[in-house]
Amino acid sequence: MAKFEIESSEGTRWVRAILEQESIRTRKGNLNRIDGKVVMTWPLPRFMDLWVSLIAKESPWRPRFDGTGEVHLKPSLGGFEVLEATENDTWIFRDGTFWASEESIKLTLRREKMLTALWADEGLLWWQTAARGNGKIVIATPGPIEVVELHDEHMVVSSDYVIARTDGIRFTIGRAAKSLVAHWLSGDRPSYHYRGTGKLLVCPVPYWRNRFQQQDADLQMI
Repeated sequence: MAKFEIESSEGTRWVRAILEQESIRTRKGNLNRIDGKVVMTWPLPRFMDLWVSLIAKESPWRPRFDGTGEVHLKPSLGGFEVLEATENDTWIFRDGTFWASEESIKLTLRREKMLTALWADEGLLWWQTAARGNGKIVIATPGPIEVVELHDEHMVVSSDYVIARTDGIRFTIGRAAKSLVAHWLSGDRPSYHYRGTGKLLVCPVPYWRNRFQQQDADLQMI
């Protein structure tokens, strides 16, 4: 099995993958450098994925690295976590969360319902990366994560703090208050609702360097 290590320096973090005649896949454009006898290839996606790539933020074009050596991925002011995935669950990741995985993990794109996508300001077609299989998955996080388990329960989150969920959790967007008047008086935006049984990865507090970088990017867009 491939080994993923999280390294850090000067306030940044990055992923180092160690391969021994093994294969991994990564998010498009994530490569920093390759050490050793490792070859990068580009497996062609399905025709459906090619069509989706024209309208989705998440790309089905995921490079594969094969051989023996080390693959260093691009550094980030955010953080990284390694998930031990199993066949029992399919993980659905928020845009930009999937970073890398072992070859044993099957990657697809999952479309959210049109009404949910519209409320989330993602247009009518919102595709997110989904992963299933036995192996390791590396995810990018804006800050420390908390694992929350729901058992036929309902959780309301005020913003997009949930960066991943298992497919037993149904995701919708709506108001937190029961009435429109209470929602209007509260001053809150529509909330993110999660119902069902499964796991959520919640990240309500960002790393401060990552927060400042995002604020600077938002100001440049104004």
